[in-house]
Amino acid sequence: MSDCKNNNIFLVGLMGAGKTTIGRLLARRLNMSFVDSDHEIEARTGASIPWIFEIEGEASFRRREADVIRELTAQRGLVLATGGGAVLDPASRALLAERGTVVYLRASVNSILQRTAHDRNRPLLQTADPRRKLEDLTAQREPLYREIADLVIDTGRPNVQSMVQTILDQIAALQAARARKARHRMNEQASITHRITTLNVDLGERSYPIVIGRGLLDDGALLDRHIGAGGGKVAIVTNTTVAPLYLDKVAAPLRAGGRDVVPIVLPDGEEHKNWQSLNLVFDALLANKCDRKTTLVALGGGVIGDLTGFAASSYMRGVPFVQIPTTLLAQVDSSVGGKTGINHPLGKNMIGAFYQPRAVIADTATLDTLPARELSAGLAEVIKHGAILDAGFFDWIEANVGKLVARDHAALAHAIARSCEIKADVVRRDEREGGLRAVLNFGHTFGHAIEAGLGYGAWLHGEAVGCGMVMAADLSHRLGLVDAASVARVRRLAQAAGLPVVAPDLGAQRWIELMEVDKKNEGGAIKFILLKPLGSPSVTTAPPEQLLATLAASTGADPR
Repeated sequence: MSDCKNNNIFLVGLMGAGKTTIGRLLARRLNMSFVDSDHEIEARTGASIPWIFEIEGEASFRRREADVIRELTAQRGLVLATGGGAVLDPASRALLAERGTVVYLRASVNSILQRTAHDRNRPLLQTADPRRKLEDLTAQREPLYREIADLVIDTGRPNVQSMVQTILDQIAALQAARARKARHRMNEQASITHRITTLNVDLGERSYPIVIGRGLLDDGALLDRHIGAGGGKVAIVTNTTVAPLYLDKVAAPLRAGGRDVVPIVLPDGEEHKNWQSLNLVFDALLANKCDRKTTLVALGGGVIGDLTGFAASSYMRGVPFVQIPTTLLAQVDSSVGGKTGINHPLGKNMIGAFYQPRAVIADTATLDTLPARELSAGLAEVIKHGAILDAGFFDWIEANVGKLVARDHAALAHAIARSCEIKADVVRRDEREGGLRAVLNFGHTFGHAIEAGLGYGAWLHGEAVGCGMVMAADLSHRLGLVDAASVARVRRLAQAAGLPVVAPDLGAQRWIELMEVDKKNEGGAIKFILLKPLGSPSVTTAPPEQLLATLAASTGADPR
């Protein structure tokens, strides 16, 4: 075995899972030392575990246990069988994860009851209903075992020698993978700066992290840490374009860790963001007997993220979900903030819910495979954040738009992080769009009308928003809110990002009808998010003559 994590192996799991028996065999095969933490405590105190529980109480025992874990994990070349409750202490969990390879020996309640039926050295099972006690302990401790486990091994098989060999084979494979990953990381760092940024969307109990970095999908443990507790299934919702690229990469580590993965592959495109696709998700969840412990993972762009989030909000009245956005537009906007939903033929995103994810994991390496048109669509949302809320960021985008289009890693990482910071701050102050959050819809009133008017999928969402921002800037100028130079800057930047700046000619009456179906509207009046000045928002209505003038000046043949 290679010298990895002090060359230690730590066995965790419930009482009766076989940690001592398997630990001794592993140590013998590897010519390593073996220690059982419970036996070590008994040797040091001269008292049995039941006696310590009875005389000193469980809290005192846990303190002794934490001390033993701290000392033993500092050694090298050790196979350690921990007590079933050792993981209850956060410091012990951290030391186990840091100083060795953690193997979670998972056993069913029935198996444990059979193995411990006549064992009086288990103080926690000396109750009238040991089965119920074990079920409670499983629910409490299973998430903690999984949190730190490098490997999960079911111990239901009768052949112990075969089980030990399986563990040895998997540890060898794990260490080989770690070595390959270390070499890959060194090579990658030689060519680019590898940096991970973690932001927090502060919503009290619904707070969650946004992790941004290159190569995050190579770290299977990162996603697993945010999967729902209790050993539930993981349903990965993706589409026919993304699945061949990333589905196996995301699913394989979860399966290796003992998770039951349900892949759900939907057709690709905005036109499929509808009831039919939503029902395909529900069909798959029900067919696979997914329960409330199931976690949904949205692997794809904004359509997949919105649709998966809506499915999560309504399946069994709410199950956890994680966003893994693979497009720039989703990474900088739609995956953050908890707005989920589907389209209706009469309006975009009119059916949905506010439902926050457990985490957002944005791997910038996925942008390497993104078509140029999709990249430009994502830049529209980046520009939006600067135009409406951060003039300094807008200046930076103008200066670096060439690097962004060329997919410069450092420039994209900064654009994503700053966009997420801006949106997270707005969401923190107005989670359910009671006022402030509406400013994030700059360009969307016009943009949504373009999408609905042409048919969903004819233009990408970001393309419609990019053109909509130019139209909103024009209307801002007609209302005296910004100068002509600001309008020109917005138009030039949209063009430089590869976005259309001339709107389709839908006819003035059709434009008005489409814009009247908008969530921001109140009392039948169309509300616009405009600039006052560049870098600051204004939420207002517009006199018909100015609105018609903007429509007339902005429409024409599709320039793409």
